[in-house]
Amino acid sequence: MKIIPLKEGNFSASKTKDFSLLTEENWNTAAGIKMSVQPFLIVTQNDYILLDAGIGWKNDNADSVVSEILAKENIHPDQVTKLLLSHLHKDHIEGAVRQTEEGYEAVFPNAVIYIQKRELDFAMENKGNPSFDFEVLEQLIQLPNIVWMNEDKGQITDEISYEVVGGHTPYMQVFWIREHEETVFYGADDLPQASYLQYHLAYKSDFDGRKAMELRLKWEKEARENHWKILLYHDLQKNIIEV
Repeated sequence: MKIIPLKEGNFSASKTKDFSLLTEENWNTAAGIKMSVQPFLIVTQNDYILLDAGIGWKNDNADSVVSEILAKENIHPDQVTKLLLSHLHKDHIEGAVRQTEEGYEAVFPNAVIYIQKRELDFAMENKGNPSFDFEVLEQLIQLPNIVWMNEDKGQITDEISYEVVGGHTPYMQVFWIREHEETVFYGADDLPQASYLQYHLAYKSDFDGRKAMELRLKWEKEARENHWKILLYHDLQKNIIEV
Protein backbone atom coordinates (compact mmCIF):
# COMPACT_ATOMS: atom_id res chain seq x y z
CA MET A 1 0.00 0.00 0.00
CA LYS A 2 1.02 3.63 -0.42
CA ILE A 3 0.88 6.01 2.54
CA ILE A 4 0.60 9.71 1.73
CA PRO A 5 0.84 12.16 4.67
CA LEU A 6 -1.34 15.21 4.01
CA LYS A 7 0.28 17.67 6.37
CA GLU A 8 -1.59 20.97 6.41
CA GLY A 9 1.04 22.59 8.63
CA ASN A 10 2.16 23.09 12.21
CA PHE A 11 -0.22 25.15 14.30
CA SER A 12 -0.75 26.64 17.72
CA ALA A 13 -4.13 25.83 19.21
CA SER A 14 -5.63 28.26 21.71
CA LYS A 15 -7.81 27.33 24.67
CA THR A 16 -10.82 28.04 22.46
CA LYS A 17 -9.39 25.67 19.83
CA ASP A 18 -8.58 28.36 17.30
CA PHE A 19 -5.71 27.27 15.06
CA SER A 20 -2.94 29.63 13.94
CA LEU A 21 -0.24 28.60 11.48
CA LEU A 22 3.24 28.46 12.98
CA THR A 23 6.09 30.06 11.06
CA GLU A 24 9.75 30.75 11.79
CA GLU A 25 8.77 34.28 12.78
CA ASN A 26 6.14 33.37 15.38
CA TRP A 27 7.34 29.93 16.54
CA ASN A 28 8.84 31.16 19.82
CA THR A 29 6.11 33.68 20.62
CA ALA A 30 2.97 31.76 19.69
CA ALA A 31 0.70 30.93 22.61
CA GLY A 32 -1.21 27.70 22.97
CA ILE A 33 -0.38 24.06 22.27
CA LYS A 34 1.84 23.36 19.25
CA MET A 35 0.73 20.51 16.99
CA SER A 36 0.61 19.48 13.38
CA VAL A 37 -2.60 18.73 11.53
CA GLN A 38 -1.87 15.76 9.31
CA PRO A 39 -4.49 13.50 7.74
CA PHE A 40 -3.33 10.48 5.76
CA LEU A 41 -4.35 8.96 2.45
CA ILE A 42 -3.80 5.21 2.17
CA VAL A 43 -3.87 3.80 -1.35
CA THR A 44 -4.59 0.09 -1.48
CA GLN A 45 -5.43 -2.21 -4.35
CA ASN A 46 -9.14 -1.62 -3.69
CA ASP A 47 -9.46 1.84 -2.12
CA TYR A 48 -8.25 5.38 -1.61
CA ILE A 49 -8.74 5.71 2.15
CA LEU A 50 -8.62 9.07 3.91
CA LEU A 51 -7.96 8.95 7.65
CA ASP A 52 -9.61 12.06 9.11
CA ALA A 53 -10.00 15.24 7.09
CA GLY A 54 -7.95 18.01 8.70
CA ILE A 55 -9.08 21.61 9.03
CA GLY A 56 -9.25 22.53 5.36
CA TRP A 57 -6.30 24.91 5.63
CA LYS A 58 -5.61 27.04 2.57
CA ASN A 59 -2.26 28.32 1.35
CA ASP A 60 -1.48 31.92 0.34
CA ASN A 61 -3.17 31.32 -3.02
CA ALA A 62 -6.39 30.25 -1.28
CA ASP A 63 -5.93 26.68 -2.48
CA SER A 64 -6.52 23.73 -0.18
CA VAL A 65 -3.23 22.39 1.15
CA VAL A 66 -4.56 18.83 1.10
CA SER A 67 -5.76 19.13 -2.51
CA GLU A 68 -2.38 20.60 -3.45
CA ILE A 69 -0.53 17.61 -1.96
CA LEU A 70 -2.90 15.20 -3.68
CA ALA A 71 -2.36 16.94 -7.01
CA LYS A 72 1.39 16.43 -6.67
CA GLU A 73 0.61 12.71 -6.29
CA ASN A 74 -1.64 12.85 -9.38
CA ILE A 75 -4.68 12.13 -7.23
CA HIS A 76 -7.96 14.04 -7.46
CA PRO A 77 -10.29 14.39 -4.44
CA ASP A 78 -12.95 12.59 -6.51
CA GLN A 79 -10.82 9.43 -6.31
CA VAL A 80 -11.10 9.11 -2.53
CA THR A 81 -13.42 6.18 -1.85
CA LYS A 82 -13.58 6.13 1.95
CA LEU A 83 -13.26 8.79 4.66
CA LEU A 84 -12.76 7.23 8.10
CA LEU A 85 -13.42 9.65 10.95
CA SER A 86 -11.85 8.79 14.29
CA HIS A 87 -13.87 11.42 16.18
CA LEU A 88 -15.62 14.69 15.46
CA HIS A 89 -13.38 17.43 16.87
CA LYS A 90 -13.08 20.35 14.49
CA ASP A 91 -9.47 19.70 13.49
CA HIS A 92 -10.45 16.25 12.24
CA ILE A 93 -13.59 17.10 10.23
CA GLU A 94 -13.44 20.67 8.91
CA GLY A 95 -11.59 19.58 5.79
CA ALA A 96 -14.44 17.25 4.82
CA VAL A 97 -16.75 20.05 3.63
CA ARG A 98 -16.25 23.46 2.05
CA GLN A 99 -18.48 26.48 1.78
CA THR A 100 -19.49 27.74 -1.65
CA GLU A 101 -21.87 30.44 -2.83
CA GLU A 102 -24.58 27.77 -2.98
CA GLY A 103 -23.83 26.41 0.50
CA TYR A 104 -21.68 23.58 1.80
CA GLU A 105 -20.50 20.68 -0.32
CA ALA A 106 -18.37 17.57 0.16
CA VAL A 107 -14.67 18.01 -0.58
CA PHE A 108 -14.45 14.29 -1.40
CA PRO A 109 -17.78 13.78 -3.19
CA ASN A 110 -17.38 10.09 -3.99
CA ALA A 111 -16.14 9.02 -0.57
CA VAL A 112 -18.28 6.95 1.76
CA ILE A 113 -17.94 8.62 5.18
CA TYR A 114 -17.74 6.40 8.27
CA ILE A 115 -18.90 8.06 11.51
CA GLN A 116 -19.38 6.53 14.94
CA LYS A 117 -22.99 7.37 15.88
CA ARG A 118 -22.30 7.46 19.63
CA GLU A 119 -19.51 9.99 19.03
CA LEU A 120 -22.03 12.23 17.25
CA ASP A 121 -24.48 11.86 20.13
CA PHE A 122 -21.73 12.89 22.55
CA ALA A 123 -20.87 15.94 20.46
CA MET A 124 -24.49 17.05 20.24
CA GLU A 125 -24.80 16.79 24.02
CA ASN A 126 -21.88 19.22 24.37
CA LYS A 127 -23.07 22.27 22.45
CA GLY A 128 -20.76 25.15 23.23
CA ASN A 129 -17.67 22.97 23.58
CA PRO A 130 -15.01 24.78 21.49
CA SER A 131 -13.45 21.47 20.40
CA PHE A 132 -16.39 21.05 18.03
CA ASP A 133 -17.40 23.20 15.06
CA PHE A 134 -21.16 22.67 15.14
CA GLU A 135 -21.85 24.56 11.93
CA VAL A 136 -19.50 22.28 10.02
CA LEU A 137 -20.65 19.20 11.92
CA GLU A 138 -24.30 19.82 11.11
CA GLN A 139 -23.41 20.19 7.43
CA LEU A 140 -21.23 17.09 7.49
CA ILE A 141 -23.95 14.81 8.83
CA GLN A 142 -26.32 15.90 6.05
CA LEU A 143 -24.04 14.53 3.33
CA PRO A 144 -25.51 11.58 1.45
CA ASN A 145 -22.72 8.99 1.64
CA ILE A 146 -22.59 8.33 5.39
CA VAL A 147 -22.32 4.96 7.09
CA TRP A 148 -23.40 5.26 10.72
CA MET A 149 -21.31 2.94 12.86
CA ASN A 150 -22.76 1.50 16.07
CA GLU A 151 -20.64 -1.54 16.82
CA ASP A 152 -17.69 -1.57 19.22
CA LYS A 153 -15.39 -3.21 16.68
CA GLY A 154 -15.51 -4.82 13.29
CA GLN A 155 -14.44 -4.95 9.68
CA ILE A 156 -15.27 -2.27 7.12
CA THR A 157 -13.64 -4.35 4.39
CA ASP A 158 -11.26 -7.29 4.42
CA GLU A 159 -8.42 -4.75 4.64
CA ILE A 160 -9.92 -2.23 7.11
CA SER A 161 -10.79 -2.96 10.73
CA TYR A 162 -11.81 -0.59 13.52
CA GLU A 163 -12.38 -0.49 17.25
CA VAL A 164 -14.14 2.03 19.48
CA VAL A 165 -11.60 2.61 22.25
CA GLY A 166 -12.49 5.92 23.93
CA GLY A 167 -9.71 7.77 25.70
CA HIS A 168 -9.43 11.14 23.98
CA THR A 169 -13.21 11.23 23.52
CA PRO A 170 -15.74 8.70 24.89
CA TYR A 171 -16.32 6.95 21.56
CA MET A 172 -13.19 7.66 19.57
CA GLN A 173 -12.34 4.88 17.15
CA VAL A 174 -9.03 3.71 15.75
CA PHE A 175 -8.26 1.88 12.52
CA TRP A 176 -6.01 -0.81 11.11
CA ILE A 177 -5.39 -1.22 7.39
CA ARG A 178 -3.77 -4.47 6.30
CA GLU A 179 -2.59 -5.48 2.86
CA HIS A 180 0.13 -7.89 1.66
CA GLU A 181 1.39 -8.59 5.21
CA GLU A 182 1.75 -4.84 5.89
CA THR A 183 -0.20 -3.24 8.75
CA VAL A 184 -0.87 0.46 9.19
CA PHE A 185 -2.29 1.62 12.53
CA TYR A 186 -4.03 4.93 13.12
CA GLY A 187 -4.55 5.72 16.80
CA ALA A 188 -5.76 9.26 16.13
CA ASP A 189 -5.62 11.44 19.26
CA ASP A 190 -4.96 8.57 21.63
CA LEU A 191 -1.57 8.28 19.91
CA PRO A 192 -1.06 11.58 18.08
CA GLN A 193 2.68 12.12 18.59
CA ALA A 194 5.75 9.90 18.94
CA SER A 195 6.50 11.39 22.36
CA TYR A 196 3.33 9.78 23.73
CA LEU A 197 5.18 6.46 23.52
CA GLN A 198 8.26 7.87 25.21
CA TYR A 199 6.47 9.44 28.17
CA HIS A 200 3.74 7.28 29.67
CA LEU A 201 1.41 9.99 30.94
CA ALA A 202 -2.30 10.53 31.39
CA TYR A 203 -3.13 13.82 29.67
CA LYS A 204 -5.76 16.16 31.08
CA SER A 205 -6.78 17.14 27.56
CA ASP A 206 -8.26 13.65 27.12
CA PHE A 207 -11.75 12.65 28.26
CA ASP A 208 -10.18 9.63 29.98
CA GLY A 209 -6.43 10.18 30.08
CA ARG A 210 -5.65 7.04 32.04
CA LYS A 211 -7.46 4.84 29.54
CA ALA A 212 -5.62 6.50 26.65
CA MET A 213 -2.31 5.88 28.42
CA GLU A 214 -3.16 2.21 28.98
CA LEU A 215 -4.14 1.84 25.33
CA ARG A 216 -0.80 3.27 24.21
CA LEU A 217 1.10 0.75 26.32
CA LYS A 218 -0.95 -2.06 24.79
CA TRP A 219 -0.52 -0.77 21.23
CA GLU A 220 3.21 -0.26 21.62
CA LYS A 221 3.63 -3.91 22.56
CA GLU A 222 1.43 -5.08 19.68
CA ALA A 223 3.17 -2.75 17.23
CA ARG A 224 6.59 -4.19 18.12
CA GLU A 225 5.37 -7.76 17.83
CA ASN A 226 3.51 -7.22 14.56
CA HIS A 227 5.66 -4.54 12.87
CA TRP A 228 2.92 -1.94 12.56
CA LYS A 229 3.46 1.37 10.86
CA ILE A 230 1.98 3.98 13.21
CA LEU A 231 0.50 7.17 11.74
CA LEU A 232 0.90 10.36 13.79
CA TYR A 233 -1.75 13.01 13.21
CA HIS A 234 -0.37 15.76 15.46
CA ASP A 235 3.41 15.23 15.52
CA LEU A 236 5.33 18.38 14.62
CA GLN A 237 8.15 16.55 12.85
CA LYS A 238 7.23 12.94 12.17
CA ASN A 239 4.40 11.31 10.26
CA ILE A 240 5.03 7.54 10.31
CA ILE A 241 7.01 5.52 12.86
CA GLU A 242 7.80 1.89 13.53
CA VAL A 243 8.65 0.95 17.13
